[in-house]
Amino acid sequence: MRLVLALGGNALLRRGEPLDADIQRRNVANAAAAIAPIARDHAVVVTHGNGPQVGLLALQAAAYRAVRPYPLDVLGAETEGMIGYLLESALASALPDREIAALLTQVEVDAADPAFRRPSKPIGPLYDEAAARRLETELSWSMVRDGGAWRRAVPSPRPRKVRELAAIKLLLEAGTIVVCAGGGGIPVVVTEHGISGAEAVIDKDLAAALLAESLGADALLLLTDVPGVFARWPNHGGEPIGRTTPAELARHSYAAGSMGPKVEAACRFVEATGRWAAIGAVEDAEAILGGHRGTIITQG
Repeated sequence: MRLVLALGGNALLRRGEPLDADIQRRNVANAAAAIAPIARDHAVVVTHGNGPQVGLLALQAAAYRAVRPYPLDVLGAETEGMIGYLLESALASALPDREIAALLTQVEVDAADPAFRRPSKPIGPLYDEAAARRLETELSWSMVRDGGAWRRAVPSPRPRKVRELAAIKLLLEAGTIVVCAGGGGIPVVVTEHGISGAEAVIDKDLAAALLAESLGADALLLLTDVPGVFARWPNHGGEPIGRTTPAELARHSYAAGSMGPKVEAACRFVEATGRWAAIGAVEDAEAILGGHRGTIITQG
């Protein structure tokens, strides 16, 4: 099977953990070990989140006043390279007989997307309310609630096209495991004058759904730090939803910055292709593919 596996940012850096390189390396190694049995037997593309990492780079850039802070498209490219390298190394250790390639990936967005006027995508570390208000004043950042804390919010336009799609297909056909479209890809706008970066962070799950659809993937697995979708999100009481359909999931509401995009992305892929998607914990990846864990979404 041809599969797209999307690793959530919280699967690579658990909520509340410090943004430390050794911690990220350990979590990446655990994620690679969980998906290695799947990658051993299937054609696999791996995407990943970058919310904590791109937020950290933005903080570091803002602290150095000798130059203007780097724009989000450049910071996104940096995180895609950093996390891609960690995943490539970890997968190579787990699957020494396979070729693995991490590919910087540009994803086109619409310059007129209304998301540019309404920052909503949370990135970076968690803050208390006093710190959030201070950052709003000092750095002109937009801040949004994320659970009981606050995070920086940036524009998150919808992905329209994966520019490196042909290269990804060539690598897959050559038997290579491809790590790409990290953090939703590098946001770019195409005009009559050429390509320019966009000050935004694309939602990783929506980009993964677009990538899976464009590649003709047999399934899309959205792997995170929770065992599935709960009917009363974020209330984790009881068991997560097992097998379901987009129509059934539409009866519930989900957090805009976390589970909401995952449900939307999974349903979008299922409705567009007639194939199936799943949401669940990264450590359950093999069982999710077998239909034994996670929330499995089909047309009916």
